[in-house]
Amino acid sequence: MRLPNVSRFGCAIAAGILLAGAAHEAGARGDKAALFKDKTVTIMVGAAPGGGLDTYARLLSRHMQKHIPGNPIVIVSNQPGAGGGIVARSLYSTAPKDGTAIGLVFPSVLIDPLYSDAARPFDANQFRYIGNANPETPICFLRQDAPVKTLGDVLTTEVVLGGTTPGSPLVDFPNVTKSLLGAKWRLIPGYRATRDVLHAVESREVQGICGVGWATIKVAVPQTLAGGGFGRVFAQEDNRGRPDLNAASVPLMTSLAKEPATRAVLEFLYEQNAISRPFILPPGIADDRLAALREAFMATTRDPELQAEARKMQIDVEPITGAEVQDIVRRLYDTPAPVATQLKRLLDRK
Repeated sequence: MRLPNVSRFGCAIAAGILLAGAAHEAGARGDKAALFKDKTVTIMVGAAPGGGLDTYARLLSRHMQKHIPGNPIVIVSNQPGAGGGIVARSLYSTAPKDGTAIGLVFPSVLIDPLYSDAARPFDANQFRYIGNANPETPICFLRQDAPVKTLGDVLTTEVVLGGTTPGSPLVDFPNVTKSLLGAKWRLIPGYRATRDVLHAVESREVQGICGVGWATIKVAVPQTLAGGGFGRVFAQEDNRGRPDLNAASVPLMTSLAKEPATRAVLEFLYEQNAISRPFILPPGIADDRLAALREAFMATTRDPELQAEARKMQIDVEPITGAEVQDIVRRLYDTPAPVATQLKRLLDRK
């Protein structure tokens, strides 16, 4: 007669444990949702509207709300200037550290302090990264009638390029290959955004643009690889190259580097391509908010609705995690000093 009583007692204990566990789990979910409930999350883009950074920021902003705990409003704020340096400095010093301020900048902004003699405005290793939306492959995109046919021709024939601001790949990449390799670029900087440079290429103000992302060109001139449109992909400014461009026999700019020391500098410059769309949080953010936003970022980029929209836009979304981005930044900062020093000199960083 005692066994049934013991059994009922045990079942009651088990039921109590399950209910307590469920209540704790529900409480945890509630606490997590409270992190961003009734908040507005702002993605600060260190570039003007219409370029590659802006495209990815707006795509993610349209889908991110449903994946962030508490479903906050997500907006985009364009804050161009200094290649994204304005956004980076704001994130580092004045932006709220509660996860409501996210930055998206050119990777060069993160690496610049590494080879600057000036007091560092921030330590890129102290930022917290929630992920990278897509590794980019910058290219040189030239008019069909530009006066060069093979990559080697740029060592003997002048090509007029358009660029934006110092600190952006559209200025830094051609300046480096001109100084390091002897490419005969004549750069005209000062255009407001990538789309303005592309318009200048199309209207024959300039003959090309270097440092522009392949993802951006695929959107702006979608028939490029098929041989249509006003321009052609002339070279890849990357260490490995994109599979579709490799298949089309588009050469790597590194093939012009004949000396190991020269190649090492160029490879250091191009390694930042792996983090070309970095979504950044300020230093000091609480671990639970960092974890929640990293999880939300990966869920957003893998969202079938976002991927479908990306395909319609003809852009790639191939994310890497925040932890991976954090590790890439650390490894870049471990670059041998002579390599970083030479790149600093080539970029004329003060």
